[in-house]
Amino acid sequence: MRSSKLSLSHIDGQGKARMVDVSEKAETDREAKAYGNVSLSRPAFLAIKSGKGPKGDILAVAKIAGIMGAKKAHQLVPLCHPLSLNAIDIQFKERARLRSIEIIATIKSRGRTGVEMEALTAVTICALTVYDMCKAIDKTIELGPFYLLEKSGGKSGIYRRSRAK
Repeated sequence: MRSSKLSLSHIDGQGKARMVDVSEKAETDREAKAYGNVSLSRPAFLAIKSGKGPKGDILAVAKIAGIMGAKKAHQLVPLCHPLSLNAIDIQFKERARLRSIEIIATIKSRGRTGVEMEALTAVTICALTVYDMCKAIDKTIELGPFYLLEKSGGKSGIYRRSRAK
């Protein structure tokens, strides 16, 4: 059970939203890894696997979209800081038995705040792009779950998601 005195960094003393002041925080190496999943029909999964979807190479376009999404997280999430990102890596794993595509985004930066939002934005935008590029084949595409796998850097240190949820 969570404490009723939970402190939220994006809420001020009057309960109003605010952007956190990170100017006094030390710069550290930051890294975050996020997970996303797209479940598809057999025809849509085979189009992805072949690299020949109705609009072209689906995963190549999704990767570029995910990179762009990570770079624009601060424009999409209202209280997210604009960051200088040092590396963005997006990997896909085809799960034939499940007819799904797993997405892992890893983001690196050196700064005063973490890159969790950038990693989560990347996997979400990748998944939305797969949906957009496959919707002519499959209207039953399911997106998710999406979650943070791990993060490092900063005052809170290392976080790794446990398998059980």
